[in-house]
Amino acid sequence: MQKILHPPSDLWTELIRRPAAGGEDLFPLVNRIFADIRLQGDEAVASYCRLYDQAEQAIQPVAPDIIAAAGDRLSEALKQAIQLAAANITRFHEAQRCGPLSVVTMPGIACRWESRPLETVGLYIPGGSAPLFSTVLMLGIPAKLAGCPNIVLCTPSDAKGAIDPAILYTANLVGIDRIFGIGGIQAIGAMAIGTATVPKVDKLFGPGNAYVTAAKQVAQLSGTAIDMPAGPSEVLVIADNTCNPAFVAADLLSQAEHGPDSQVLLVSDDEATIDLVLSEITIQLKQLPRENIAAQALLHSKAILLKNPDDCFHFSNCYAPEHLILAMDNAPACTNKIRHAGSVFLGHYSCESAGDYASGTNHTLPTNGFARSYSGVSLDSFLKKISFQEISPEGLDLIGPAIALMAEAEQLYAHKQAVTIRLNSL
Repeated sequence: MQKILHPPSDLWTELIRRPAAGGEDLFPLVNRIFADIRLQGDEAVASYCRLYDQAEQAIQPVAPDIIAAAGDRLSEALKQAIQLAAANITRFHEAQRCGPLSVVTMPGIACRWESRPLETVGLYIPGGSAPLFSTVLMLGIPAKLAGCPNIVLCTPSDAKGAIDPAILYTANLVGIDRIFGIGGIQAIGAMAIGTATVPKVDKLFGPGNAYVTAAKQVAQLSGTAIDMPAGPSEVLVIADNTCNPAFVAADLLSQAEHGPDSQVLLVSDDEATIDLVLSEITIQLKQLPRENIAAQALLHSKAILLKNPDDCFHFSNCYAPEHLILAMDNAPACTNKIRHAGSVFLGHYSCESAGDYASGTNHTLPTNGFARSYSGVSLDSFLKKISFQEISPEGLDLIGPAIALMAEAEQLYAHKQAVTIRLNSL
């Protein structure tokens, strides 16, 4: 992890640059797989499952009895932990529900705004080296709360066509029963295009590696909405001399172990704190089963010393991290300084892992600086808004002349006629 002391602000642009993902190089591959799925449907999907996952199975939903029996393969302790997380995530997302909005803008003009659930949504759940059953909770719970009538879940299977039992158990707990053992580009393609077996979805959700990310981008260009631009996981920690260096090191490593292309940043105005955290990273890294993965991520990660706390927050806002941890005593008092972040963790005991699993907030968040313009997944992600207006003769009499004048100024005379023909009838 590179240590950088007092970098001038004109170098910050270079410091906030993420590791090169190389996703553009994957577009020809994605386009080829999508084209094959359009032509050959399930046969093409099965062919790519055999090629990339060595999975020899027909493209069909997981049988209900297999889903129901998945919990038998998990410990009671793990099932209770998943249930606790589900309760907290449900509680937080249920509280996001808003009723219809009605406004009378002028006498005789009533405007209304109502939510409707998305018809068919596709959830992608990574299941390779780390089967992310927690993501089933993060996507499935708000989809169910929103009332989406059709939920399709795709996740990689093993060579025998089996899916991780924790993913199946969690899906069953949430109430998702249309599950396919399909991973990678071919999963995104099947849901975006639709096959005889896999329904075409209106919107795609879920994290993934560079291949899945590139596939979602192509799907969006082809007319299927996606949750947000996403890439490798990242965290930025602002730590002062009140932090526990061991806690901070553990938080940084928890993101570094996601993948070699993850990035972690430590920002502080105290050099001694940085040195203590770096020493702790060296100690804790050797204890990780995924040491090699985390070590690769640390190669393009940085510990940055800045002059004062304001500079630390300014740097963080420039970076716009997916996860932001404030490892300081007065963290709650500093939230007004945060402009760009996906999810924020306040104080010494608010570890980022809590947000990943069980505190209740959603862990599907914008990365790669997109926290400047995107929010994380929420209940609203699975809803669309429809506006309504009802205008009485009195209302049209009040606004009709203004509409006619504006339409004429834009040289849209049919627009003007639609108003004046009504005004003349009054």
